[in-house]
Amino acid sequence: MTILAASANVRAADGCGDLGAPDGEPPRDYRSSADKTALEVVERGHFTPEVESLTKGHSAPLGSDIDYTLRHFPNHHRALMAMAKLGLREKSPRAGNTRYSVECYFDRAMRFKPDDGVVRMIYGIYLSKLGNSGKAIEQLNEANKLQPDNANINYNLGMIYFQKKDYANARTYARKAYELGFPLPGLKEKLTAAGKWAD
Repeated sequence: MTILAASANVRAADGCGDLGAPDGEPPRDYRSSADKTALEVVERGHFTPEVESLTKGHSAPLGSDIDYTLRHFPNHHRALMAMAKLGLREKSPRAGNTRYSVECYFDRAMRFKPDDGVVRMIYGIYLSKLGNSGKAIEQLNEANKLQPDNANINYNLGMIYFQKKDYANARTYARKAYELGFPLPGLKEKLTAAGKWAD
């Protein structure tokens, strides 16, 4: 998939659509405090806890509520995770009643905010679960370049290297994640069990 430069007017090469909300509003940044009120409105009407947990739709079918959220906030981290989980659950590249494929929602998020490392991390995790560890590592390395001090990114990069049995890199990123305060011991435990961790 080709990732193009960020612009609300750029159309993705693979038909992922122009950026913009369904009602003609410009897309908004999930991370921006200036967009907090709009975010609360969208989440209250479309991205409720039931939608996020993939239990049921709120104002429309489940996929449509996630789509609405991501068209208003293309880099909405939790909605991207929900969309990825829905695609994996349905074993389909295009999940539920969505306008675009799962990959398109990541394309749109990266075009909109190419500096958002968390988007690339979530995409990397999704690719890993599809069995595409090579592309997953590419995305997580890009995420790490953008946000080298993000414990979650370092942990997930270490986890994917561990899955590939690249223990040296897995250990490097695990140490960085734990230095940054990552709370879960899973990766350290895996490396210890494999005889690849030393305090």
